[in-house]
Amino acid sequence: MFGDALDAFAQIFSPPFRWVMIKSLALTIAILGVAGVALDRFALAFIHVGPHGLSALISLVLALGVIVGMVLLAAPVTSLVAGFFLDDIAAIVEQEIDPRAPPGRPLPLWPSIVMGLRFGVLSLIVSIVVLALTLFTGIGLLSFFAFNGYLLGREYFELAAMRHMPLADARLLRDENAGQVFLAGVIVAAFVAVPVLNLLTPLFATAFMTRIFKTLSRA
Repeated sequence: MFGDALDAFAQIFSPPFRWVMIKSLALTIAILGVAGVALDRFALAFIHVGPHGLSALISLVLALGVIVGMVLLAAPVTSLVAGFFLDDIAAIVEQEIDPRAPPGRPLPLWPSIVMGLRFGVLSLIVSIVVLALTLFTGIGLLSFFAFNGYLLGREYFELAAMRHMPLADARLLRDENAGQVFLAGVIVAAFVAVPVLNLLTPLFATAFMTRIFKTLSRA
């Protein structure tokens, strides 16, 4: 599994991935940029409230809030973007690691968009829960890897598997190999935890989970 992770990481910088990487990064940065501007405009509406000292305090708190908001949005946005580029990435990986096998079927546009939106919303909820646990219980690091390991493992594995089988069969295969899929999800969560590098999460996670799916489906 760790060998698959290293191969997936190396592959995202290879020539076949470069155009997909550019498109994925451009969309991710664009969405985060719009969200950042929206959060900043929202914060500006409250800066000049009350006395000068209070305004300065509010300004500081809101600035920190914008930063925290952008951190929280990074994982959901990359999860959303994954739905747009999964087929391109998976097709490249499948051709490289298993060229003789039948190629996967691209997911229909609307179901992939709906799954991407659901994935993004779930990722945002997980990020908020992890932040709350970090602030009030001190188990933020553990909860980050536990929750994201489960969510990222489940979603990316099912997206990769659905290119080759119905959703019900993909979920059955995941349930039969829950431990391995969770561990793979923890590896993806570790990737997500690295600033800047996490913008490439859709590429890495899809390349990695495609390899995991191929291994488990052959087994």
